[in-house]
Amino acid sequence: MQPGHFPANIVFILLFVAANGFFLFTVYKLYRIMRLGQAEDRFDRAWGRLQGVATFVLGQRRVINEPAGWGHFFIFWGFIIITIGSIETFGVGLYHGFAYWKFLGKGFTAFLYLLQDVFCAAVLIALCVALYRRFVVKPDRLRYDDQRAANLDASIIIGLILLLVVLLFGARAVEYLLAQGASTRYFPRTAFISVWLSTIFSGLNNETLHIWYSFFWWAHTLVILGFLVYIPFSKHLHLLGAIPNIFFRRFQPVGQLTKMDLEDETVETYGVSAIEQFTWKQLLDLYACTECGRCSENCPANLTGKPLSPKLTIHHLKEHLQQVGKLWLNQAGALEKLETFNPDGALSRTLIGDVCQHDELWSCTTCGNCMEHCPVFIEHIDKYVDMRRHLVLMESNFPTEVQNVMRNWETNSNPWGLGFATRGDWAKGLPVKTLAEDSQVEYLFYVGCAGSFDDRAKKISAAMVTLLNEAGVSFGILGVDEKCCGETARRIGNEYLFQSMATELVEIINDHGVKKIITTCPHGFNCLKNEYPQFGGNWEVYHHSEILANLMREGRLQPVSGMEKNLVFHDSCYLGRFNDIYEEPRALLKSISGLRFSEMDRSRNKAFCCGAGGGRMWMEETLGDEKINNARTDQALTLNPDIIGVCCPFCTTMLEDGLKDRDMEEKVKVYDIAELLVKTVLKEKG
Repeated sequence: MQPGHFPANIVFILLFVAANGFFLFTVYKLYRIMRLGQAEDRFDRAWGRLQGVATFVLGQRRVINEPAGWGHFFIFWGFIIITIGSIETFGVGLYHGFAYWKFLGKGFTAFLYLLQDVFCAAVLIALCVALYRRFVVKPDRLRYDDQRAANLDASIIIGLILLLVVLLFGARAVEYLLAQGASTRYFPRTAFISVWLSTIFSGLNNETLHIWYSFFWWAHTLVILGFLVYIPFSKHLHLLGAIPNIFFRRFQPVGQLTKMDLEDETVETYGVSAIEQFTWKQLLDLYACTECGRCSENCPANLTGKPLSPKLTIHHLKEHLQQVGKLWLNQAGALEKLETFNPDGALSRTLIGDVCQHDELWSCTTCGNCMEHCPVFIEHIDKYVDMRRHLVLMESNFPTEVQNVMRNWETNSNPWGLGFATRGDWAKGLPVKTLAEDSQVEYLFYVGCAGSFDDRAKKISAAMVTLLNEAGVSFGILGVDEKCCGETARRIGNEYLFQSMATELVEIINDHGVKKIITTCPHGFNCLKNEYPQFGGNWEVYHHSEILANLMREGRLQPVSGMEKNLVFHDSCYLGRFNDIYEEPRALLKSISGLRFSEMDRSRNKAFCCGAGGGRMWMEETLGDEKINNARTDQALTLNPDIIGVCCPFCTTMLEDGLKDRDMEEKVKVYDIAELLVKTVLKEKG
């Protein structure tokens, strides 16, 4: 049947309507399942969201951050251009005389055909590379529980796209020959690949060419419609979920967790223990996953053999959502009836324990590497913390060593359980006043638990006091009045404890009229800056690297001596990825003459975690091939440093422990930037 002629056009219309109808019906079911989730407002800042779609969808900015992403870039744009060409194909299906050149002009059509040829060729190359990587290179990030099924699905998708391009080139090659000498047809020679391929069919008569054209046209059309039907059931579901997921991405600080309403008496459970307790946006994340594996490729827990792969977490959640959603739809949307209707056993699988393992949840360091490198802005950490919240608040189910830590927070407002009355003892003999003695200062130096109680971190606090006094900065501390910020309690999942601690600390700080705060701990910095506004703590919060870098620029601090050492710098997750502070500590270190500065392969936004975040500082690390802090230490040692520079007391502890495990604690030292500056800034006395 020749396309566009009766009855071929009727057959085409029926197939087109049937395929699109089935597609839309399937998408509507997916939408209804997604709406199982709880309410969440993601409709603010519409213009910024549209800009994000332009940048991260059309521009593929995060995708092309890695070399392999360029293949996806060409496949993506090739697919769009093929789709533009398919509109003309469908037009021909309705009426054989339909052609772009009649509406758009020959000049524009010639340019469009050139683009189609070039991008179709690029797609072929990219698909061949994709097949080679999947079946020959076999990178770990493409690993699945059922590798055979995953490879089959990927092969079907790649095969369909390959077939689309081959059939399109075949149709265009024949169309070029049919256009020769025909006043009713036009085919530009700018489509040079199609013109070159037409030599395969040269010498055939018009009748045979029409047969070939009909074959290519129908095959191409059926593959497109088949692809449309298959998408919602394949790993390429992300073609439907990625764009809206990027549109609805978060604009709040990455390091800000949601505030639970603990005063709502109608709430029967806290945290998340069932798939429908996630928000609709968290469920949309599951549809958007491209299964590229970049999250797992950068996850420190996964890379050290822990039972955690962010990619597989999302994959398992998606499978569970689809199973539960199918049951829900079969029960006409009556979620409460699902307990008595469970033919596939989906409901007998618990979200925490079966779908997501306990060790999986507790292995997360909340370092943010997964979210930083996800091309479609999936929010992994929030899901892990929400499930931890349920375990802690509803089941009191958490690692045993954390029990004492929580008790210590409750009784003495520090994880060690040391007497709260000694919180300011670290400052004895140092030139620093408490706000109770003098509240008319510009900055509050919020020292935090580590800087107040840990012997190693006290040295960082003392160095900071020395530097601030040297620069003539007006500041004070809270001393015995200071309380723990509760950051770690929140990430462990004890939201109730965190909120009580936050409410108390906000009241204390506000009572002193504080406007600006300095911290040395990135965890406290992130918490005070990005999460305390939820509780009325609206201050200017600075990490000490920011303050010191600014003092250096102003000339209030100047190195007067050098340091002939090799230094490797370690980025703190909560300073870098969560708050985009990378340059300030580097500027400070590079200002020290003689200091030879080196970067690890995993640095800046790809920096490897020290292993302390997400409460892991207080948990035993018994799972996996090696400890995360040891893995990071080994990465630093490959550069033969004398010093590992840090900006975080947690990182200091973890890396020093790593050096001890490697018997390198005497040869290599870990110093905070404040400690290094003290060694080079202070003038010789007497």
